[in-house]
Amino acid sequence: MTDTRDGLRHALNQGFDALEEARESFEARMPVREVGRVISVSTGIARVSGLPNVGYEELLVFPGGIFGIAFNLDEQEIGVVLLGEYRHLQAGDEVQRTGRVMDVPVGETMIGRVVDPLGRPLDEGHPPQASRRMPIERTAPAIMDRAAVSVPLQTGLKVIDALIPIGRGQRELILGDRQTGKTSIAIDTILNQRGKDVFCVYCAIGQRTASVAKAVATLQAHGAMEYTTVVVTEGNQAPGLAYIAPYAATTIAEHLMTDGQDVLIVYDDLTQHARAYRELSLLLRRPPGREAFPGDIFYIHSRLLERATHLRSEEGGGSLTALPIIETEAQDISAYIPTNLISITDGQIFLSPSLFELGMLPAVDVGKSVSRVGGKAQRKALREVAGDLKLAYAQFEELESFARFGARLDEETRRVIEHGRRIRACLKQPEAQPVPLAEQIVLMVALSEQLFDEIPLAKMPEAEGRVRSIVADLDEPLRDSLAAGTSLSEAQRASIIETARGALQPFLGEKDEDAGDDQSESRL
Repeated sequence: MTDTRDGLRHALNQGFDALEEARESFEARMPVREVGRVISVSTGIARVSGLPNVGYEELLVFPGGIFGIAFNLDEQEIGVVLLGEYRHLQAGDEVQRTGRVMDVPVGETMIGRVVDPLGRPLDEGHPPQASRRMPIERTAPAIMDRAAVSVPLQTGLKVIDALIPIGRGQRELILGDRQTGKTSIAIDTILNQRGKDVFCVYCAIGQRTASVAKAVATLQAHGAMEYTTVVVTEGNQAPGLAYIAPYAATTIAEHLMTDGQDVLIVYDDLTQHARAYRELSLLLRRPPGREAFPGDIFYIHSRLLERATHLRSEEGGGSLTALPIIETEAQDISAYIPTNLISITDGQIFLSPSLFELGMLPAVDVGKSVSRVGGKAQRKALREVAGDLKLAYAQFEELESFARFGARLDEETRRVIEHGRRIRACLKQPEAQPVPLAEQIVLMVALSEQLFDEIPLAKMPEAEGRVRSIVADLDEPLRDSLAAGTSLSEAQRASIIETARGALQPFLGEKDEDAGDDQSESRL
């Protein structure tokens, strides 16, 4: 009886093994697919039924090779954010799982390219041959993996490098009304990284094609595309692409950072990003909050900007510096999105429309701008003179408000105002013309010694250029110290002052023939 049972059990086991082998052979020849169906399609989203095992933010494939991200996982349906042209999709179309989340190609092959958030080329070149792809959503580095921000990121803009310094690994917000020069500051900063071993990523979110083409043309004209990657979504594309664009750009930059490189990333701008996310959330019927934004609008930006940091040397020592851009309305920095970003970032650069209209370019309002890293991320030579300069400029702005009312001013007050006007004239700077560090230091030394105070305002641009040109006349050790930004000795500083005073000698004794300049300056 026992032998019969053992034989029966052996036969059953053999049968089960044969069935398992047949099943595996069938699956090898005919892989099992999990397929869903489109229920409905609207602007930028689709509702899908089926796919019971799909995961949150998993990538789905629609007919025509269109990708989508599973965003809402409800009991009866899935809300999908579409990443491409969706007008050909119809109810009943087949949807397939990919088993992976949204990722993007990374590596040095991306440098010099113009791509979309999916990694597809937009510069008429071949697709980037990246050996690795990484998810666009990644956890920010842990606190213990981060190092203090201490190395400056030179922007080439005098007003920023001297008064609002930015460090490598810092997050500095650029905000202001439309058409006040926000993008110009970011592009000038990228141009100034030439030869400084800093890779750059410029992320254009929902921008007009003409604006993106102008920015890329500027980068190409100045040779900046050699170390820059441009990630682009245009205003007429699906809102899903605008939503994932900054995350994809950050992943490209983050890969270089983990390899020990210093990277600068510009988000232009996060206002469009927030609006795209609001549009998608409302279409997916998520509960709206203040200004119709969903409740997690703060989180989508905080988890993005927290990825910018300076890593410890044990982790490679790389850094990721973020320059997010935000558009304000009527200079209202207390609006919902601006206050969110101000609380996340390490300082802000505020651009004033009134300064812009009066030709004070870049139109940085020094009083409302701040860097929470401050002098710790500034070259020693620049820090030694910038402190007195900022104090003198703040005193000038306060006193100038009284001068507007025609109040009678004493001689000391007049001197402070005239000195402040020279500071403001020196802080003016044309677009796409970054100033080297050595020339900035020489200029700030001359300002702090009040060498420009006797120069007519109409002659200030020419006088400034003459002072900047004296760098070539200084001895080689001093030029090396200026280029490195190291602390200046008393003898070195005296040499700079003497040379600058001699260069300004031809401008002394001249009268300011254009009296209107003084009046326009007083209205600033």
